[in-house]
Amino acid sequence: MKLPILGLAAGMICASVAGAAWASDSSHGDSQASSHSGTQSGTQTASGPVHWSYSGADGPENWGNLSTDYEMCRSGTQQSPVDISHTQQAGLAAIDTDYRATALNVVNNGHTIQVNYAPGSRMILGHSEYELLQFHFHAPSENTLNGKHFDMEIHFVHKDSHGVLGVFVESGDENIALQEIWDHMPKRANSDAKPSGVVINGHDLLPREQDYYRFVGSLTTPPCSEGVQWHVLQQPIQASSSQTRDFVDVVGHNNRPVQSLGHRLMVDSAVSGGGGSH
Repeated sequence: MKLPILGLAAGMICASVAGAAWASDSSHGDSQASSHSGTQSGTQTASGPVHWSYSGADGPENWGNLSTDYEMCRSGTQQSPVDISHTQQAGLAAIDTDYRATALNVVNNGHTIQVNYAPGSRMILGHSEYELLQFHFHAPSENTLNGKHFDMEIHFVHKDSHGVLGVFVESGDENIALQEIWDHMPKRANSDAKPSGVVINGHDLLPREQDYYRFVGSLTTPPCSEGVQWHVLQQPIQASSSQTRDFVDVVGHNNRPVQSLGHRLMVDSAVSGGGGSH
């Protein structure tokens, strides 16, 4: 599936900033394709694991105070998620998402439901290719559009590209591809399922339309490393309200509050119009 991507020199600014963190941190996928939502415990320290959550004393308002490793959650200037509203248009290049079928490997890590991907699927940006590690879910959506949350959001995470492809999910018809995952969703935190003979394809969770919003941001979970290239598709896919409830019943609401966009550029790839104001 062809997806356009911003072709600006600024497109990869700050990419090196998060390089080491991206490779070693569980937040947006490591060699074991861990979630960008991390593990149930979080970063290991000499005194033990640093626990974080989406509410209470360990919630997003306090992430930056839980560990020196998480300081960027408090002091960062290019944090995610954001509200997509005032946008600009710019020259674009094209990318290709070559997502292939993979045996289902679904994980409940206590923060999200994540599907780990076998090697061989990729996102192509210009002359570079980046391997798809995993995709996972948030409810409600982390990024918002003109102040509005969608029911859910899917994040496709790619190895070493510092790139996330976001897909909004709105209430509508039951999503057959999503249900294949939900049928095997582990109900217990820190557990997984690898059902024999079950194959899924992340491509089936991408919308048909290709317009998107693009901005430079961060991981949306500790350690909130910056330099992440975000591409959020404008057209949502649909899932039934019961499918959203099934997710929330297992994981709970798992969205970090919207962060200030500041002076960052928000690019709308559409030739004209688009969901944001211009």
